[in-house]
Amino acid sequence: MINGLGITLSALEAHRKKMDVTANNVANINTDGFKKSRVLFKEEGSGGVQVDIRKVETPGSAVLYDDGERQTYVETSNVDYAEEAVNMIMARRGFEANLKALQTRDEMLGSLLNIKI
Repeated sequence: MINGLGITLSALEAHRKKMDVTANNVANINTDGFKKSRVLFKEEGSGGVQVDIRKVETPGSAVLYDDGERQTYVETSNVDYAEEAVNMIMARRGFEANLKALQTRDEMLGSLLNIKI
């Protein structure tokens, strides 16, 4: 039998990790040379969600930095705020959907107990 509670809890944890990774990317948007990370969800054999976090190695933009004595090119972060905002919205909606599934399960069990009693 499929464990609905375990699946829902693994999905909640997966979306929490996605929120954490997205928040870290946004926090480092102005850090020179920072490489963003991406979260990939995979289905586990038991029906749960497995999280795979990977660095995105594409280079950021190169900007000319002048410190008064010399000029050098500095690589900026490869984080795109618009992309991160969309990722945060998707993680939030996924989290909300799984919370609703958990709430519905709780209400169904409550109704079942009321019928039995």
